[in-house]
Amino acid sequence: MSGGGSSAPGRFADYFVICGLDTETGLEPDELSGENFEQTPLRRTFKSKVLARYPENVEWNPFDQDAVGMLCMPKGLAFKTQADSREPQFHSFIITREDGSRTFGFSLTFFEEVTSKQICSAMQTLYHMHNAEYDILHTSPTNDKESCSSAGDCNGTSVSKLQRFNSYDISRDTLYVSKCICLITPMSFMKACKKVLEQLHQAVTSPQPPPLPLESYIYNILYEVPLPPAGRSLKFSGVYGPIICQRPSTNELPLFDFPVKEVFELLGVENVVQLFTCALLEFQILLYSQHYQRLMTVAETITALMFPFQWQHVYVPILPASLLHFLDAPVPYLMGLHSNGLDDRSKLELPQEANLCFVDVDNHFIELPEDLPQFPNKLEFIQEISEILMAFGIPPEGNLHCSESASKMKSLRACDLVSDKRNGNIAGSPLNSYELLKENETIARLQALVKRTGVSLEKLEVREETSSKKDLKIQCDEEEFKIYQLNIQIREVFANRFTQMFADYEVFVIQPSQDKESWFTNREQMQNFDKASFLSDQPEPYLPFLSRFLETQMFASFIDNKIMCHDEDDKDPVLRVFDSRVDKIRLLNVRTPTLRTSMYQKCTTIDEAEKSIELRLAKIDHTAVHPHLLDMKIGQGKYELGFFPKLQSDVLSTGPASNKWTKRNAPAQWRRKDRQKQHTEHLRLDNDQREKYIQEARNLGSTIRQPKLSNLSPSVIAQTNWKFVEGLLKECRNKTKRMLVEKMGREAVELGHGEVNITGVEENTLIASLCDLLERIWSHGLQVKQGKSALWSHLLHYLENRQRRTTSGSFSTSGILLDSERRKSDTSPAMSPLRISLIQDMRHIQNISEIKTDVGKARAWVRLSMEKKLLSRHLKQLLSDHELTKKLYKRYAFLRCDDEKEQFLYHLLSFNAVDYFCFTNVFTTILIPYHILIVPSKKLGGSMFTANPWICISGELGETGVLQIPRNILEMTFECQNLGKLTTVQIGHDNSGLYAKWLVEYVMVRNEITGHTYKFPCGRWLGKGMDDGSLERILVGELLTSHTEADERQCRTPPLQQSPSMIRRFVTISPNNKPKLNTGQIQEAIGEAVNGIVKHFHKPEKERGSLTLLLCGESGLVSALEQVFQHGFKSPRLFKNVFIWDFLEKAQTYYETLEQNEMVPEENWQTRARNFCRFITAINNTPRNIGKDGKFQMLVCLGARDHLLHHWIALLADCPITAQMYEDIALIKDHTLVNSLIRVLQTLQEFNITLEASLVKGIDI
Repeated sequence: MSGGGSSAPGRFADYFVICGLDTETGLEPDELSGENFEQTPLRRTFKSKVLARYPENVEWNPFDQDAVGMLCMPKGLAFKTQADSREPQFHSFIITREDGSRTFGFSLTFFEEVTSKQICSAMQTLYHMHNAEYDILHTSPTNDKESCSSAGDCNGTSVSKLQRFNSYDISRDTLYVSKCICLITPMSFMKACKKVLEQLHQAVTSPQPPPLPLESYIYNILYEVPLPPAGRSLKFSGVYGPIICQRPSTNELPLFDFPVKEVFELLGVENVVQLFTCALLEFQILLYSQHYQRLMTVAETITALMFPFQWQHVYVPILPASLLHFLDAPVPYLMGLHSNGLDDRSKLELPQEANLCFVDVDNHFIELPEDLPQFPNKLEFIQEISEILMAFGIPPEGNLHCSESASKMKSLRACDLVSDKRNGNIAGSPLNSYELLKENETIARLQALVKRTGVSLEKLEVREETSSKKDLKIQCDEEEFKIYQLNIQIREVFANRFTQMFADYEVFVIQPSQDKESWFTNREQMQNFDKASFLSDQPEPYLPFLSRFLETQMFASFIDNKIMCHDEDDKDPVLRVFDSRVDKIRLLNVRTPTLRTSMYQKCTTIDEAEKSIELRLAKIDHTAVHPHLLDMKIGQGKYELGFFPKLQSDVLSTGPASNKWTKRNAPAQWRRKDRQKQHTEHLRLDNDQREKYIQEARNLGSTIRQPKLSNLSPSVIAQTNWKFVEGLLKECRNKTKRMLVEKMGREAVELGHGEVNITGVEENTLIASLCDLLERIWSHGLQVKQGKSALWSHLLHYLENRQRRTTSGSFSTSGILLDSERRKSDTSPAMSPLRISLIQDMRHIQNISEIKTDVGKARAWVRLSMEKKLLSRHLKQLLSDHELTKKLYKRYAFLRCDDEKEQFLYHLLSFNAVDYFCFTNVFTTILIPYHILIVPSKKLGGSMFTANPWICISGELGETGVLQIPRNILEMTFECQNLGKLTTVQIGHDNSGLYAKWLVEYVMVRNEITGHTYKFPCGRWLGKGMDDGSLERILVGELLTSHTEADERQCRTPPLQQSPSMIRRFVTISPNNKPKLNTGQIQEAIGEAVNGIVKHFHKPEKERGSLTLLLCGESGLVSALEQVFQHGFKSPRLFKNVFIWDFLEKAQTYYETLEQNEMVPEENWQTRARNFCRFITAINNTPRNIGKDGKFQMLVCLGARDHLLHHWIALLADCPITAQMYEDIALIKDHTLVNSLIRVLQTLQEFNITLEASLVKGIDI
């Protein structure tokens, strides 16, 4: 035979296994498979055993008896009588080993007549017992006639019908029991294995015995059929016909042999894409179906479509009944749950649903977690997939009518069985007419879709034509080839999304500076990908999805792999394929990496991929040895119709001595290499280091990839849960660290160190993932689940407990902390501190009508607590009610592991080091109560003040409008829509009464929900004839940092004597009392102010702070320019203040007279002068009562907005008025200094400065 053994030595199958009823041990009920005893005995499940396996063991894949037994027959043994339908059923399964490598199993379950008398009579006995119990429970003593007659006689009752329906009478009925034959293989050739098993089964059920004893065929598949080498095809013989399988080469997409078609038919494109998105973002995913094979197909398809990424967490496509407690796992998982077809979704008790994606496969239905971001270009993507499906005649919305009855026939009929085609489907004809109706509906819908998407059907048909022109004779049948084609086309389209999205990913990989060893040890702390720069290149609509995807385990592992394999040879296969595709794309569209568009690039690799499959199928590379007679004793291997024979273990237990695939004497090292080679398609193990890495990687889920499939003792369960608890704690540590690093990094940037590296989107992502983690912690080990959010339900219980206690009279300091514990804040004693109350915060959330769901409420509560820096404290308080925690949680739950819980709260405490606005920025439309406090100067009797004051507060999201303040009331609370972070306060009065002068020290405003307090310093007069004659001022505020930890730091200086820098002096009261700066210092101040504005615009939009602060704040542009004009200003006579505005007005008059005398220099200069005059006039004519300094501020802001400041400085430097009003040493008279000032101000020209409404109210320029 042709050997390509060198590239991947190995055998096609490792084991052949038979499972079923062990007549020695008899009927053992399988307690773990759920509540057995209400069921009639035929419906109960009994334990199945591995009856035989050949060979006993192969060392590269040790046999795992428990796992194989559980997964071959996940529901245990099933009994039927001749009345039931007994179609054979095929399903595949996966066993994941400790190191993450996989073995594949394929099993065919069929029914055999029970020949053992003991078993039949045991079944009869069970029925007698069951009927007796049933009669006691279900016959009513009131009805004498019925209760005396035996259940069999009264035909009328539903009871008897039911019993008749699944009863068993040893004299009348034949009893059948399920049995299963199974192949365990190193690679997943699903179609080939299915054929092998079906042909073996056919050999047992067909009236003629097979050409050779079954042993010959099984021996052949175990020892004589090799694994096809990469890029080759293989043909071998089954019992009745040839079987072909082909394996992709190393530069194609990895092997995948499940029909993608079925997934799209069952779920429809829209649902598949949503499910795919959930899987990429590592939500918990639960598939639900009554067909094991469907669970497997959906799970394998979704994970295969992720190429080049790999699912890193718990992966159990078929969850045996005994492992149901695993749904409690507080980690991301992808699991398949078998439904019995009777219970609907509502009966299902799932421990946590806050971030669960539930897929009811049989009913075309999917339940998504809340706030799932859109997959980038989702609509174009769906359209591209739909075009392919339609070319293959599959409706994009899925075949609704392909669900239950019709598809039972399609998917489960063993094609070669000579059996009644409508077995068990009695209502044949009505079904067909129903299908026709459905068909028309589908056609109509398709036509609508076609019109909408603009796909022309002619185009599609052409595509069909080209693919069916056969130049090559394909060796497999048409149907099978179609499946291959559709599979590869869909997979290429999915893979193309990632090659397009991550075409430039290599640029952003952060290569470790140190050697691999030390990189390993510090793996957790290292950033391996420059997420911020990558995201800043992406189109806006992609961000919600991408920012979350970059945080996933699968992405981290993918990049780690990239770092691990520098050189081509050592690259793992998946990465090699992906990188070569990315390189191609880079060559094709040489685009500037900065100009990212969201242009949709369709897939171009389909034809090439199809061609390579077609070639392999047309010319078979290898043909295996034919099955032949074995050296068996006479009389062995006897054929008995309908029974799978007891095979001869002596001939099957060892392979041929000379066979080159099973060199027993090969060095262990080589065998290990073998096994790894076989698995490279699924796993990335190329060297010891990588193996060590896989063990130690920061993979949180990796602690458990698959539950140990053994009969579970309490100790095993405890150990599993312990692993979860450790995993949760580790995840919490990493999340808090990551969030702090991001936040600190960003605040450091605002302080002027380094570059900005977090975006609003990203912060949101991190907080959302923290909420997910909290939900998972709270749902671990829950006794009884209530509502979708475990955290919110715990909070509600807590609230209820508190209310009960307070009403019952034993007044407790529920959430309201006493004065000693109040938050010490920088506010003056006048503003009473907010009480810290967990319950009050819950009430705030309950009052927000926009939040409809429990999960949403829990998230909002977490965000609010984060913003108030109370998360750790609140949760500690919630958990301090030990009675409640005991009532709600099982002993092993995370929340009842005291040390871990303490550490967890301690990690959360670290969030108090940074400021989050994750509540204010997200709930932008809610009503918020604000508390205002105005502090007039104590020195100058504020009590005599007679005018009526007003105030207007502005924030990043809006402003309040003018609020009248009742006279002499300095504190008030009002409600308005969320203003966001507060920026300015306008305050003024109407100048009425005798004493209309008011000296305001500062204004405080507090958001009563989040507790954020802003201080707006003023320190100036409001009144005609006082100061600069202003009746209203614009105050710029800043957030006060509250010190929750003040208790620990008693040594703080009293807050009232603040350093001068803390009080943002608006402008001085008179020019004389401001410290005089020299020209160097003034230039520096200007430089810093302009620099601040430039930096502001270089940040991503969601990140920018308040521009108003940079313009009008303490070291802002206005105050810097004021210094310029103050420098060398001639001080006036005694008692008379001269303001810069006076000088500007004089300059204006000068230019206007020039215009009238028409002594105009050149054109350019004229425009500047006109502009200058226009602005001054406009500001002077404003209806607002702004003082001279306020007017100067307005002019600077408008000049910055319209990019005129540098022109005006040039203009004023040459103005004769300047000569009159300034000393000779003044900065404005020094030409070199003025020129450098102009250059600095010119840098503001490239920015589009938008001014806050409050700064330019009443001016229409």
